[in-house]
Amino acid sequence: MPGSSFGHFFRITTFGESHGGAVGVVLDGMTPGVELSEEDVQKQLDRRKPGQSSVTTPRKEPDMVHILSGVFEGRTTGTPILMILYNKDQKPEAYDEIKEMFRPGHADFTYLAKYGIRDYRGSGRASGRETSGRVAAGAVARKLLEARGVRIVAYTKMAGGIECRNCDFEVIEKNPMRACDLEAAARMVDLVERLAAEGDSCGGIVECRIQGVPPGLGDPVFDKLEADLAKAIMSLGAVKGFEVGSGFRAAAMRGSEHNDGRDENGWLSNNAGGILGGISTGQEIIFRCAVKPTSSISKPQKTTDIHGRPRTIETHGRHDPCICPRLVPVVEAMACLVLEDHFRRQAALLVR
Repeated sequence: MPGSSFGHFFRITTFGESHGGAVGVVLDGMTPGVELSEEDVQKQLDRRKPGQSSVTTPRKEPDMVHILSGVFEGRTTGTPILMILYNKDQKPEAYDEIKEMFRPGHADFTYLAKYGIRDYRGSGRASGRETSGRVAAGAVARKLLEARGVRIVAYTKMAGGIECRNCDFEVIEKNPMRACDLEAAARMVDLVERLAAEGDSCGGIVECRIQGVPPGLGDPVFDKLEADLAKAIMSLGAVKGFEVGSGFRAAAMRGSEHNDGRDENGWLSNNAGGILGGISTGQEIIFRCAVKPTSSISKPQKTTDIHGRPRTIETHGRHDPCICPRLVPVVEAMACLVLEDHFRRQAALLVR
């Protein structure tokens, strides 16, 4: 199966490069007759697009989506939906000075090792710009899930070592870090702005909470719900770790502490994060991902060039000093795609 495709019954294939002509997605498996407009998709793309604040890249891309197929007179036809976003603010010349050098933390070395050729302009397919297609498709999945009563909310839980102590969904879109705690968000902004001025970056943790999923979703043994969520989230270039529920804390817990008991009123705890045996329990699904510091920094770093010669590199240009704020809608989009796919798998299972 090609690496640019994801999903089974609800399947996407993304295309395009960071400084190429366009990026986008083909979505196959969409239900016919569903009302869908470019505005439905644009709402989510506006949350992901660059140039939003002092803590994101200053690249100015409007990220205006164009639906070229699969929708007729405002309704889906059931045929593949192609959504495209034309790149407007490409500056490939910014990479001329370093095009023969491997940027630390980037996929330059591995892409060349695999393909024998690489697009040095902003990482090509390895750029975070690829995720715009995922967000576009995720917006379609979100519309279907909302009709089912499912709500998906992600937010920056921690950035640069500063962690949210409170969790208020209402403040997430009211601060540039998309943090769930305004006091922590203010300290995060101060830190990220300082790091950007120093030519450095930081990572963090994005948490996602999913409400309204009924019990029964997930396909053991290899397509467990958390396994598919992990694959979806770990497929994001900046993500280096994933956990569900109590996650790695479970390693230090006793069974009597970790097990989620039940009484006549339902579940007594949710250390499993809403998934047991790879199948949803009906509780809130909670997962977190570890986001690495942005690799593109202007501090001098040691590397080699494509000829094996030692070099010192400084990556100047337009990069996010912290990826978390713009990753939040991408995490939500990938969760939407996984859940909609599993709803369809469950429906197919029940067909007799």
